Amino acid sequence: MAQRQLAAEDVPERKGMPMLGLGTWENDAHDACVESVRTALEMGYRHIDTAQAYGNEDAVGEGIEKADVPREDVFLATKVWNDNLSSEDVIETTQQSLEDLGVEYVDLLYIHWPAGDYDPEETLGAFEGLVAEGKIERIGLSNFEPENLETAQEVLDESVFANQVELSPLWRQEELREYCEKADIELVAYSPLARGEVFDVEELTEIAEKHDASEVQVSLAWLREKGITAIPKATGEDHIRSNWESLEIELDEEDIEAIDSMDQQERQVDPDFAPW
Repeated sequence: MAQRQLAAEDVPERKGMPMLGLGTWENDAHDACVESVRTALEMGYRHIDTAQAYGNEDAVGEGIEKADVPREDVFLATKVWNDNLSSEDVIETTQQSLEDLGVEYVDLLYIHWPAGDYDPEETLGAFEGLVAEGKIERIGLSNFEPENLETAQEVLDESVFANQVELSPLWRQEELREYCEKADIELVAYSPLARGEVFDVEELTEIAEKHDASEVQVSLAWLREKGITAIPKATGEDHIRSNWESLEIELDEEDIEAIDSMDQQERQVDPDFAPW
């Protein structure tokens, strides 16, 4: 499909964050994770997403170290787990994350869920302290609903950079998207392929055939058209490259309208402690 070699500079950015990244959720086999991160970076990816809960920060860090890409060119994000959200634990576990990743700072640190030990003033105060110390560059939230975002913004002196949530053509989150646009909060989509469900949607298949592409590539292109950053998980080189080549897909207004009007909507990630 590719007519030319895509490069890192072909990835659009929003406020310095590349809009296509590599997700590493459930990529917990050490060597495979190392190799997927290295492969993605050498292909041109510059955004890598992990989390304390994924149990792979050391492998992600090793993949970054092995890639022929300077650390300063990599937008690296991780997340603090729910059990680690007291002020003391935020500081202690973030330092451990930095050591496991083998870096001095991360570009973006998320609160993984507004759950567990999360207390807006205490938790976010610790995050602001980490910004002041230069250990994190941006404050992120994950799985926050509009009311949770409102509270966080009232507490913080720093601005909220991003909210990472489940978002795909099959879970479009119109209300949250509208809120974040007005609040100038970037949206980052996890499970952007609805955990494989996009393959079984007639509208996406028709659009994919029209563009000589895959349903995956159409879904990622739709997110990009909406100004949303996507971090699809991929392990093997073929899968990583297929996601990468979604950058070549340009949807027209008819395509976008067809996706926007699809009736099928279903959340894939729905734990008991979620705020909705």
